[in-house]
Amino acid sequence: MDKLIVNTASIEKRFALVRNNIVEEIIFDRPEQRSLVGNIYFGTVTKVLPGMNAAFIDIGEEKNAYLHRDVLAAYVLSPERSIDKEKKSVSTFVHQGEKLIVQVDKDATGPKGPRVTGIIEITGDNLIYMPKGRYVAVSKKIVDEKEHLRSVGMELKSEDEGLIFRTSSTSATQEEMENELNSLRSQYAKLLEKAGTLKKPGIIYQKDTFTQMVLDSITQMSSGEVIIDDLSLKNFITNKNPNIKITYYNGKENIFSHHRIEHEIDKALKRIVWLDNGAYLIFDETEALTIIDVNTGKFSGKNDYQDTVVKTNTLAAIEIARQLKLRDVGGIVLIDFINMQNDKDKRYIQETIEKEFQKDKTRTKIIGFTSLGILQLTRKKTKVSLSEALQVKCAVCDGTGRILSAETIAFRLERELLEHRNSDAEAVLIETTIEVKEAIEPHLEMVEEWLHFKVYFSIQSSATQYYVVKQFGNHDEIAQKAGEPY
Repeated sequence: MDKLIVNTASIEKRFALVRNNIVEEIIFDRPEQRSLVGNIYFGTVTKVLPGMNAAFIDIGEEKNAYLHRDVLAAYVLSPERSIDKEKKSVSTFVHQGEKLIVQVDKDATGPKGPRVTGIIEITGDNLIYMPKGRYVAVSKKIVDEKEHLRSVGMELKSEDEGLIFRTSSTSATQEEMENELNSLRSQYAKLLEKAGTLKKPGIIYQKDTFTQMVLDSITQMSSGEVIIDDLSLKNFITNKNPNIKITYYNGKENIFSHHRIEHEIDKALKRIVWLDNGAYLIFDETEALTIIDVNTGKFSGKNDYQDTVVKTNTLAAIEIARQLKLRDVGGIVLIDFINMQNDKDKRYIQETIEKEFQKDKTRTKIIGFTSLGILQLTRKKTKVSLSEALQVKCAVCDGTGRILSAETIAFRLERELLEHRNSDAEAVLIETTIEVKEAIEPHLEMVEEWLHFKVYFSIQSSATQYYVVKQFGNHDEIAQKAGEPY
């Protein structure tokens, strides 16, 4: 049975998808790391680079955005034949200083700014509307009605517009879809109006990404249960999917701890992952690619060596697919399976991992085995991975390893304190580092309001971030121990 565990009772919001008691996906939403994907901006072209067939756009964020020629509205709407357009430089379609409306389709990673597109997508219940898309597409999950929906799309849209039919469109009437399209056109007109009032680059549309992601996950569940620790959000999502049971959790223990999701997060941050048969995987993430090594470990098998190899590689393929989804690893992935001499065995392992990735919402392309027996694949990267979100480079080892960031420790402290809300204590003393204290301070007033007691800190110097809950008790006593006036 599928379960969606939703944790919103803190500043950092999270949800986890559990399928057959196995955690398959964990989504984090932090104010400082909130995804920009889907946001729409009014921007200014700062630089046109013919050599890259791209331009850089000031969208009002910290880093300029990257825009490729092929997703410029002017390029897509050009009436020329594709073969003629492809020969033309990006400077034919855009110039420095030009004002554009763009949408983020990939978050900034490392030194790179966000990637944007000029083909705006506005999502409705049944349709995705592209004011300058110029094509009609149908969800890959729809099999029987593709041609009918394409015909409806061509009838509904204007020449320059584009439409994508979502899975839910199969149960909607043409009149309902036409009404929705008019509503989406109206939304786009309002965005143009808002952009016209801006004097400098900035955002004109921001998605409530967390709530939307929760809703998307619920609508994709055929059955199961959603367990949530926020009553207002529970009421909002009730009846969104009649096949799903919605349960409110109000226990003192954090909901992720109660359902052992925290344990899975810790495991997903480790370099070594053990398989059930005693074999293990080693994950090495770099900026350029991710390398996974499969080792037999303690597993020796009961039959011949090749049988042991295939069994281990099969378990590894299944777990690797789960781990890549759980860790949200994107980009190039190279998997060094235990060497297989038989091409039939290689095909079986490739088919196994392809089958597992069919459950993945993120697009993955299996390239195949190299002559050295390395399986190559690419997984679309739209945001930072789990390790990038929760960890920072370790200053102690000069960046060769990673440690939990002060923000991650601060959020863990906050969740532990929330388990003691409404207790008889007047105050609590926390031993921690100055970095953790500074990370929680912007939210401290709100946290204390939730807790109904005062939080004091005893600051210690440490190469790694940590905290210890030292004492709950009388306000004056705790304040005195913390060395603060009372």
